[in-house]
Amino acid sequence: MIPKNLTNAQRAEILTQALPYIQDYYNKIVVVKYGGNAMINEERKLQVMEDVVLLSLIGVKVVLVHGGGPEITDMLNKIGKKSEFVDGLRVTDKETVEIVQMVLAGKVNKTLVNLLEVNGGKAMGISGMDGHLIEAEMKDERLGYVGRITKVNVEPIMDLLEKGYIPVVSTVGCDMKGNIYNINADTAASRIAGAIKAESLISMTDIAGILRDKDDPSSLIPMIDIRDAAKLFDEGIISGGMIPKVECCIEAINRGVKKVFIMDGRIPHAILIEMLTDEGAGTMVVSDKRDFE
Repeated sequence: MIPKNLTNAQRAEILTQALPYIQDYYNKIVVVKYGGNAMINEERKLQVMEDVVLLSLIGVKVVLVHGGGPEITDMLNKIGKKSEFVDGLRVTDKETVEIVQMVLAGKVNKTLVNLLEVNGGKAMGISGMDGHLIEAEMKDERLGYVGRITKVNVEPIMDLLEKGYIPVVSTVGCDMKGNIYNINADTAASRIAGAIKAESLISMTDIAGILRDKDDPSSLIPMIDIRDAAKLFDEGIISGGMIPKVECCIEAINRGVKKVFIMDGRIPHAILIEMLTDEGAGTMVVSDKRDFE
């Protein structure tokens, strides 16, 4: 947001500097993945929704894909059910997947839709089950109803974009037998972005991006391409929870997305900083960085 203490001339200069970036993204599709710990702070959540609304109002077609792991854990705790994880994925039995559906497709989804609407946006909440948007199968029997995506049907999203809505997608999937699956939000966002040939995918997380030293935020790597990623995997710089995030970035690039950003969702208005300024707010992943030099 533009600080209130600026003169009108300074405000006009800021908007003028943003114009080339607005032109680059006008009428393009951008997928924003939002979830996890980046959703916990209510003030930051509001700022993210303000960013999404602003992008929509200046002609960017935004698709918001969300998870909600902390909210699911809270609800499971309330009913006395302990959360179990295998390789970072939640073990999801029949009872748990019903909670996942209730929390993601209900509480979290409609809260985000409401925030977008009250801030001037035009939003519509859907789940991966609507129109069989996300078709899935069981990923691993040890995990229960955790899904591996088999198909993405983009018609529901494209119909909403055509009518001027911001689609807000909760990451639950289904199969043709009616089974419901818990889908990893990063995976869902990358597959959806690839299926609709998005200009960009923005993955909001709770760290600055890819760091050469995980304990030093100043060691942020501003841009990598697929070849760089392979080296960073080998060197152990991309490790732990960042591994699946970067793998999803590469998946999106390989499916036709031009740019993927990993950024800290806790930074105020990080989306606008990344998209509408030359400063950037995270790590950009591209197919070949020589195309951007």
